[in-house]
Amino acid sequence: MEQLMKLREQLKQCDEEILEVLLRRNSIVEEIMAYKEKNHMQIIQPEQEKKQRIWLEEQLKGHKHQKEVIAVFKEIIRNSKKIQARKLFSYNIVLIGFMGAGKTTISDYLNLLFDMEVVEMDQLIAKREGMEISDIFEVYGEEYFRNLETNLLKEIQQKKNVVISCGGGTPLRECNVKEMKKQGKVVLLTATPQTIFERVKDSHNRPLIEQNKNVEFIKELMEKRREKYEAAADIVIDTNHKSELAICEELVTKLLELDKRRAIV
Repeated sequence: MEQLMKLREQLKQCDEEILEVLLRRNSIVEEIMAYKEKNHMQIIQPEQEKKQRIWLEEQLKGHKHQKEVIAVFKEIIRNSKKIQARKLFSYNIVLIGFMGAGKTTISDYLNLLFDMEVVEMDQLIAKREGMEISDIFEVYGEEYFRNLETNLLKEIQQKKNVVISCGGGTPLRECNVKEMKKQGKVVLLTATPQTIFERVKDSHNRPLIEQNKNVEFIKELMEKRREKYEAAADIVIDTNHKSELAICEELVTKLLELDKRRAIV
């Protein structure tokens, strides 16, 4: 029994040391973010995570607790990403744009980079209604679907530090834009009609273009929506011929610049 008590005391000491080191590590993560921002350095550096993963695997190669320790480090990295996200964004990031502009792709990549929760509006509405978006349009009509969008946006305002990927028509209602801006910054993703066509031509869940899936129709519909898209946007990012990393780096940079401008005003 005495030996067991000694072991438990040693374990307690280990826990105290781990706690102290984790708190110090989190503080260093915040300091790194502040240093990058102050010195106008690239915020997103996924190669650092790759280097750490390689180093960890080398250190633990053949160790009997390799699997468990790697799992712990994954959680540490995940929480570091959350700290970075809170440091960068005290608000929601609302992605708008025409279908195929890259909203889903970029929201997923922001989740990968910063472990931010993603609300994919079309997917969530389809899940709740138990049918595809195209079926909602066919059975209940567009007005019914637009009301679902508005109600969901109001619901999302309970959240903070999340990425909201909106449907292509969501910003067309002024009341929706007001809801977006209550807790978020609105990011408009753009692409050329030809790029949009290439991205959506094989999709059959785009009811507004299903019967007119061609570049000319897409161009006309984009032009009809352009004014409202631009009026809703806090920043605009062209996604043509750019990697997910490049787009997200531009997004972060422009949002930080926007915050600084508004702080001065």
